Amino acid sequence: NHTARTLTPSADTAAMLERWGIQNVGVMGRGVDTELFDPAHRSVELRQTWGADDSTPVAVYVGRIAAEKNLALAVRAFAVFREAQPQARMVFVGDGPRLAALREEHPDFIYAGARTGADLAAHYASADVFLFPSITETFGNVVLEAMSAGLSVVAFDYAAPRLLIRSGENGWLAPLGDENAYLSQVRLASAAWNDTALRSAARQSAFDLGWERVIAQFEQELAAVIPPATH
Repeated sequence: NHTARTLTPSADTAAMLERWGIQNVGVMGRGVDTELFDPAHRSVELRQTWGADDSTPVAVYVGRIAAEKNLALAVRAFAVFREAQPQARMVFVGDGPRLAALREEHPDFIYAGARTGADLAAHYASADVFLFPSITETFGNVVLEAMSAGLSVVAFDYAAPRLLIRSGENGWLAPLGDENAYLSQVRLASAAWNDTALRSAARQSAFDLGWERVIAQFEQELAAVIPPATH
């Protein structure tokens, strides 16, 4: 409360701070490089290394491989996904303290490790559905990146997903913490894994959060608290 303004990445985080007694809280979302994270970077060769062709649905998780990311639900979600799409593949992109254990428990999954830049962009674009079961995000940049890459995202209704996703139109939402509802949304996503209209709508939604808009908002926030010059 000694600051002129406290900026948070999402309305959910702003509400939490206000409950704690923080005043003058604002929301400034994250941006995404829509040229880097683009469906055009889809790689047939990369999909082949995953054992996938054009008819094979690929589900992906991108992020830290850690307990706080709710990865047990990601595993359950893919089991549901594969009930409808037996030939589907599951790819984990990222590193973290749970990676070794996850490899041991589920050797049938594909583990791509940590990726950055154009390599990361290709991993997004070469998948079809993004499974994001985390309930501990302040925003969730990976959701924005996945949508920009044209993926159908299944997530809980808070932070970035709440801001970006219209369930059934450009992705899939479940009430925060409701795992059964999340799995129900995964079933819907598995049936629509190659819905080009939905995936195009996801891509279009990401354009609303390009970096130019975010930077312009930040400049406005700074200008509002800088005292006028005196001569």
